[in-house]
Amino acid sequence: MNTINVRWILASIMILAVSSILSGTPPRFTPSEAALKGWQWSVTFAEHRNAEIQKQVGPALALEFSAAKPQFAYADACGKKQSGEVGDKYYPKKIRQPFAGDSKIDPKLRRAATIAEERARAHSLSKCWHFVKEALVAAGVVKSRPQTLLAKQAGQELVNNYGFKKLPLSDPYQAPVGSVLVYDAKRAAGHVEIRTENGFVSDFRSKTPSRRPLIGVFAKT
Repeated sequence: MNTINVRWILASIMILAVSSILSGTPPRFTPSEAALKGWQWSVTFAEHRNAEIQKQVGPALALEFSAAKPQFAYADACGKKQSGEVGDKYYPKKIRQPFAGDSKIDPKLRRAATIAEERARAHSLSKCWHFVKEALVAAGVVKSRPQTLLAKQAGQELVNNYGFKKLPLSDPYQAPVGSVLVYDAKRAAGHVEIRTENGFVSDFRSKTPSRRPLIGVFAKT
């Protein structure tokens, strides 16, 4: 029973007491009945409120407004108690593995990932291989600028001319930071991107990898 209900019950009892004193007649119902009537009134009020919300925002949102969301408690890395809402929706595009694992690849590749992120745009310019080339050169990963035109040719050129190796990985999320991911395309140039600490980057930044068929993950050790 919340504060509003208690106040309503007390007010009802006081009104009845004052009325009985003024009229000289005993109350028509007992305090317990007053409590019952106050509770019934609060339920009626809540139902009316929920009905009004449904008219404005619909039944689903009305339920969301009127019902408290469940919480779960946990201890963070420092041992401090935290809490959060329990998720009740499905997000098909939500990243399940947003962070790249540690690796023993050339540290310059991590620098290339940072440079690429600094230079990337919010949206694609259809210049993925161009931006990746520039980042690799700027970080000193390669001594000269790769010459292939198509993004899907990047992996083979990096292996043949720049000492890269194809890693035994098929999941882009497992690619180490700084590795180069190359994607195929039947009638297009394909795509190439660099794995970052929390996503992927080429000429634009993305939390998710390309949907194209993955040719391979390439890196220098």
